[in-house]
Amino acid sequence: MEKNKNDSKAQKLERKAERKKYKEALRKERRYGTNVEIGWDRLDNTAHLFPVIAGESMTNVYRIFVNLNEEIDKNILQQALDIVLPKFDGFNVRLRQGVFWYYFEENGKPAPKVKEESAYPCRYIVQNRNHSYLFRVSYYKNRINLEVFHVLTDGMGGLNFLKELTYQYLRIAHPKLGKEAGDLLSPDTSMNREDSFLKNYKKSHAKGYKTQKAFLFKGEKLRQGEFGVIHGTMSVAALKQTARKYGASINEYLVAAFVWSTYTEYLHGMPGKKPIRVAVPVNLRPFFNSVTTKNFFVMVSAEFLPEKESYTFEEVLQIIRDNLREQINREHLEELFSYNVSNEKLLIARAVPLFLKNIAIRLVYTQSALANTTTVTNIGNISVESEYQPYIQMFGAFLAMSKGQPLKGTICSYGDRLMFSFSSILADASVQRGFFCRLTEDGLEVTIESNGVYYE
Repeated sequence: MEKNKNDSKAQKLERKAERKKYKEALRKERRYGTNVEIGWDRLDNTAHLFPVIAGESMTNVYRIFVNLNEEIDKNILQQALDIVLPKFDGFNVRLRQGVFWYYFEENGKPAPKVKEESAYPCRYIVQNRNHSYLFRVSYYKNRINLEVFHVLTDGMGGLNFLKELTYQYLRIAHPKLGKEAGDLLSPDTSMNREDSFLKNYKKSHAKGYKTQKAFLFKGEKLRQGEFGVIHGTMSVAALKQTARKYGASINEYLVAAFVWSTYTEYLHGMPGKKPIRVAVPVNLRPFFNSVTTKNFFVMVSAEFLPEKESYTFEEVLQIIRDNLREQINREHLEELFSYNVSNEKLLIARAVPLFLKNIAIRLVYTQSALANTTTVTNIGNISVESEYQPYIQMFGAFLAMSKGQPLKGTICSYGDRLMFSFSSILADASVQRGFFCRLTEDGLEVTIESNGVYYE
């Protein structure tokens, strides 16, 4: 008799579960016109920050772009996006808010509309005005722009998507390129979605980030909504030779030139009480054998405290070089992200409702943000498949502003051309001018272009 009762309860639970499943399927069918189950995914450790702090004044959107040797056709670009997007699970998502954490849900809507660029870059992405997607694609003359909300992925993940979009565009525009490839993805394109932070996390690491306040840029800002961009392009070979004269890498030399310009233009070569501290994102993939398309980077800090008068550029460069080399090694990088992951894994933190987590995250972020003067990120040297090379002129990238950082720099190279891009909301462009003057004093030939904000 007891067995029959249990069977009856089990059957009732089963029927209840079936009804729930059926209702959910109907909901999905009405929403997407399909019965295919919608997937979901966790945010990586770094991504938890971005939905909390993002808004109109701090968008956390970055841009990667490619210049082709031909004018962009809007219809072909839209067609290419429609083909490529469904293949990328990491971009085909919407952001959802749970009780304890944000999470990704498969989107399934048509791709966002490609538009000709008509506004300033790196604007806040409002999901419900963008088919619920967290990226946008635009074009201007011969340039394709990809703007990505950082919650999706870092620069390497964004580049992974842009290259595939560009390949598909070129195959449609030039049918001879598509005869072999069709709509297939490049063999070099990663689809990996592992959380490499969790995979490589090690227990019991102390906090490694600086929290002391840094020197911050002050001064008149551009008009509301304006965004200034200045690109300087130069030879990679010549830059490498110049950096080598100082016993430095290209990255070390360019970061030092930024610090030097800040020191000479803002502090006028005088001592200061707060350090000029540059946050330098480090791509962790080469250190931990990862090909993930999620965020996988940490920040190290290049720091210069002018304690005496009249430092030379050589002295500043040596300080920056030694500072970076001390930090960019596997052991230290592991310590940095393991500390962050350990906070996420705390059982007590996991059980705290999201709105309380958000308050704590904002407080911690504000403290760490004011500990850096600026950010300089290096996307690296970009390579493309040989058959597409004749059609591609240059790649570039730049960052949106963040709390306490109204001026930032981005490094990107393709072939023998390197582009250093400044993005800023400051009306004064003296740091940018001082930076490029420093490079030309070292014998480098630099071609300058901008989005016109500083010509008005």
